[in-house]
Amino acid sequence: MSTNFFCKRVVSVSLTNVGLILEISKTQMHFLRNARLLFFRSFSSPKQHSFTVSYLINSCGLSQEKALSASRKVQFETPERADSVLAVLRDYGCTNNDISKAVGKYPLLLTADPEKTLLPKLEFFRSVGFSGPDIVSIVVSSPYILKRSLENQIIPNYNFLKSVVMMNENIVRAFISTFWFSVQNVPDTVAANIATLQEIGVPISNIRFLVKYLPNVVSQNREKFSTTVKKVIEMGFSPLRHSFLNAVQVSCQLTEFTFEHKMEVYRRWGLTDDEIMLMFRLDPICMRHSEKKISSVMDFLVNKMGWEPVAIARYPSVFARSLEQNVIPRCSVVKVLQMKGVVKKDLSLCILAYTEKNFVNRFVVKYEQDVPELLSVYKGKIGISDLIFASEEIRAKKQL
Repeated sequence: MSTNFFCKRVVSVSLTNVGLILEISKTQMHFLRNARLLFFRSFSSPKQHSFTVSYLINSCGLSQEKALSASRKVQFETPERADSVLAVLRDYGCTNNDISKAVGKYPLLLTADPEKTLLPKLEFFRSVGFSGPDIVSIVVSSPYILKRSLENQIIPNYNFLKSVVMMNENIVRAFISTFWFSVQNVPDTVAANIATLQEIGVPISNIRFLVKYLPNVVSQNREKFSTTVKKVIEMGFSPLRHSFLNAVQVSCQLTEFTFEHKMEVYRRWGLTDDEIMLMFRLDPICMRHSEKKISSVMDFLVNKMGWEPVAIARYPSVFARSLEQNVIPRCSVVKVLQMKGVVKKDLSLCILAYTEKNFVNRFVVKYEQDVPELLSVYKGKIGISDLIFASEEIRAKKQL
């Protein structure tokens, strides 16, 4: 009797559980089914993964590390499609090294349909006059382009760029930048902003420069771009000068908070707002440098070289130069020459603008007989403080 009761309880519980299971909504079941599919898609078989890695190494020239990384983005079990892709790329002049770079950047390129996806784009590039090396440059630098729509993106962008920058070599340079294919309706936005620049008299050569090198600036929201242009003009920039473009670039890229923060960094070194704005008008890029870079340059020039902050403000391009490779070696040489009384003490920071050869000839070779240690100072083997100490030591021995 107890056995029958137990069996009935089991059957009752089982039927209840079945009922609960049957009550799971269709939505929940759909979710579980999709989740299972996602699970199996996310984890490929070891055999498939092994084949992909091997192919990337042996056929595409990727290192093992890069092949493992790329295999997380693309996987396949047979080589036919990938082989066809590589054959097409080679037909258009890509070397093994070019293929390695392109696949390393965009592994999914190996899954493209050679006939329907790749050839139409490559044939278009050739039909408009792109040279073999031009096409290879695009494939290597921006392989993503080959999977973009020919009719909706590549051709419209080409036609627009042709109307502005005209020369194919400039269009190739623009195509190498992924920008033109990462945003929708770029030509419409850029055309509106170009019209704004033309209205205020910006030379066409400067407009082409913006389109070619700074497309992210000239593709800003039209209202924001117009406001920025107006603000830059109010700051005293002439639309005819190249510095106007730099000022627009910096103003588009920096928020008001960041701009004010950079002002404060320069103020800490004793510069007034008028002096800082003079710097900005001379070289707008001075506001893009990091606080660390600005402080490092000012610390060296003010505290170690004895320059006045206002004198540095007249040459704001100094902040764009390498402190270790340009500023310190050259200023150290000039400082030694000034200490020896060989050159005048009012030399400006324009010494930083000389080419390497001209600077060495004018300030190192020319005075090497008077100051034999100059080359060592220039190469950083002897510091100014070491030279001062050595000179004082020699002077003390002579007095004895």
